[in-house]
Amino acid sequence: MAEVRRPSQTLAAAASFFNGERLTMARQLKGLKKSHLATLIEMSPASVTAWESGAKQPNRATVAKLALALQVEPQFFGGGAPPKINKPNFRSLRSTTQVAQDEAEAYGRFVAEITGMLENAVEFPDAFLPDLPIDPDERSMTPEQAAREAREFFGVAPGPVQHVVRLVERNGVVVVFGEPGVAAIDAYSLHSAPRPIIVLNPVKDDYYRQRFDAAHELGHLIMHHDAEPGGKVAEEQANRFAAEFLMPAEEIAPSLPTSTAGKAWAQFAELKEYWGVSLAALLYRARALGTMSDVSYRNAIIRMSQNGWRRAEPGRISSLEMPSLLPRAREVLREAGVDEESFLAGSGLPVGLYEIAASRVPVVGVKS
Repeated sequence: MAEVRRPSQTLAAAASFFNGERLTMARQLKGLKKSHLATLIEMSPASVTAWESGAKQPNRATVAKLALALQVEPQFFGGGAPPKINKPNFRSLRSTTQVAQDEAEAYGRFVAEITGMLENAVEFPDAFLPDLPIDPDERSMTPEQAAREAREFFGVAPGPVQHVVRLVERNGVVVVFGEPGVAAIDAYSLHSAPRPIIVLNPVKDDYYRQRFDAAHELGHLIMHHDAEPGGKVAEEQANRFAAEFLMPAEEIAPSLPTSTAGKAWAQFAELKEYWGVSLAALLYRARALGTMSDVSYRNAIIRMSQNGWRRAEPGRISSLEMPSLLPRAREVLREAGVDEESFLAGSGLPVGLYEIAASRVPVVGVKS
């Protein structure tokens, strides 16, 4: 029988092996600034800075205070450095606070760490994406060319991509829903040590837009290893990649209406269901491919606004595409008699956050 550690032993070990980077990760996961954490534990911000940088080590009593304030087990702080990740690809950094960016980045590290732990117990598919770097000037390749090569690489048959999330997961990309604390941030992606990660917005309850988000982030993972996150050029390239990946120009152009007159809206509605994309994406595609004039496009967007479709479009499909890689691994462990608490016991990682990351459906509401 395994030895059960007393709380004093756990605190002693956490203090002895304390890693400042893990304190930073725990603080950012809670969406706290250093000054706020310092207030919660009645210490100085300078002390928090010193612990995070590794200049000083907190004693056992302080480790207990930190664990209580940040809602993690003490052993969380002694688990070694968090996984290394690239800077996440956020849509717009101008509208995203630094605290929210830090929280989203910390969640990415959390997902990477959970993924590594699960891979020790459950076999995952190899991470295998095409490497098609594109610079801002597009000297060697365009996003549209990258999208066509990606469809060929993945063996996508002509026509719509049947399940975007399942396709990227089959190729080793971890797809998760974000945690409620950063629901204001749209979908984002990142390269991590174990494998690439796509984080979907948990409150964007729209099948059609979710598919475009997943394809957009796939574009970043394939094209932008070194691009500046949130850059206008990189974001536009990812949009163009997603449009071509989901709606190949050669296939969709002949069927796109040139305006919204007559039965055109009904035609767009049928195209929406067939290709699995939003009306907004179809209109944008029609203008980009030159089948719809700028005037007709503007009139269509005005009509969508008048009908309230910019916020909630009509559509037949109400359920989202659900991730399965982490959820299935969690289920396999539970079938083997390993529950969440047992799986996370040695790591000190928060169970509530694990349940969010390993869920098939978005978890919204109060942040864990």
